[in-house]
Amino acid sequence: MFLLKEENEMELTFDLLQTLGVAVLVFIVGRWIKSKVKFFQTYFIPAPVIGGLIASILIFILHQNQILEIKFTATLQDFFMNVFFTCTGFTCSYAVLKKSGKLGAILAVGAVVFLAVQNIVGVGLAALFNINKLLGIAMGSISMSGGVGSGASFGPTLESYGAVGGTTVGVAAATFGLLLGSLVGGPVANRLIKKYNLKSSESSNSLVSEKVDLKLNGTSLFNSVIIVLLGAFIGTYIGMLLNLSGLKFPYYVGCLFGGALVRNIDDYRKGKSIVNMPEIDIISSISLNLFLSMALMNLNISKLLDLALPMFVILIVQAIVMMLWAYFVTFGTLGKDYDAAVMAAGHCGVGLGQTPNAIANMSSIIEKNGPAPTAWFVLPVVTVIFINIMNPIVITFFIETFK
Repeated sequence: MFLLKEENEMELTFDLLQTLGVAVLVFIVGRWIKSKVKFFQTYFIPAPVIGGLIASILIFILHQNQILEIKFTATLQDFFMNVFFTCTGFTCSYAVLKKSGKLGAILAVGAVVFLAVQNIVGVGLAALFNINKLLGIAMGSISMSGGVGSGASFGPTLESYGAVGGTTVGVAAATFGLLLGSLVGGPVANRLIKKYNLKSSESSNSLVSEKVDLKLNGTSLFNSVIIVLLGAFIGTYIGMLLNLSGLKFPYYVGCLFGGALVRNIDDYRKGKSIVNMPEIDIISSISLNLFLSMALMNLNISKLLDLALPMFVILIVQAIVMMLWAYFVTFGTLGKDYDAAVMAAGHCGVGLGQTPNAIANMSSIIEKNGPAPTAWFVLPVVTVIFINIMNPIVITFFIETFK
């Protein structure tokens, strides 16, 4: 609907389905651009981030020139966000985690401690630049270890406490982190391999990837949708219990734990599993892409202008701290062998970007220097589970401390 505002600026408001339609178009454009631009493929920049940033820049230009102000309906954005985090909870299987053994436990502790380190660095530098400390958290584990989805999800919480531009800063930082995460892991591992003369203990120099031929069935897929929604329903009450602790957890954190609860109950019940992870991964991917498309196209770019220099400095420092942590702590605590060096590269990827960055970092080292089967299994499993579960708790603690 068009409305005429002051100074001849028009206002265009999209209802729920129209907002969803625009989000779909944004995703299609982003996917097409990604398919044509090698840079976006190399650094795993998600299609909705590409399309959404283009849309938000165009909307910003229209508004700045008092041509048109565009408003969207955010209801489905919140819905898809909560469904996505419920699906994420289903990846948190204790039965899978315990297979990683002592090495996985050490890595888990280090990964969780580093979440706090990222927030301390962010808050400290934000204070140095005299900007809202909550924006420092947005440039800490929210965006670095949490990624774009976390930045878009926690942003409104930060803004409700007065951190103007929290969503935009978090998403922008996470996007930059995807680039940094793919750049710094390789040099760290290569330095360690050369310094300590490390070699792979495996004779084969090939990566074996298992392909799953998933045949979708309407009834089975619908059952997976029901299970995910049930997990989200249970998660709403878990969220209420979490808030009794005195900390104010975002709504989606309960959904995350709801999914985890259903998955682990299913792991230990007798009989055929009712959790079909390939189908839940599909539901997760659909929800994430639509959520990010809606979140990104609605960013307020103007809120980044005054933060450009402080943000750049903070993110570069975060990358340096990540490299030092991977070099000395991750490598040092995981055995100081070849697998530990590969996991150091992977930790750089997941600590600044996402799991695909970690996989890409490890793949580049393995292809050059030989297999690292322990690293290949342990790092993705442990970091995905513990960062997904613990990061919201760590973030909430820091928000409550510095709000």
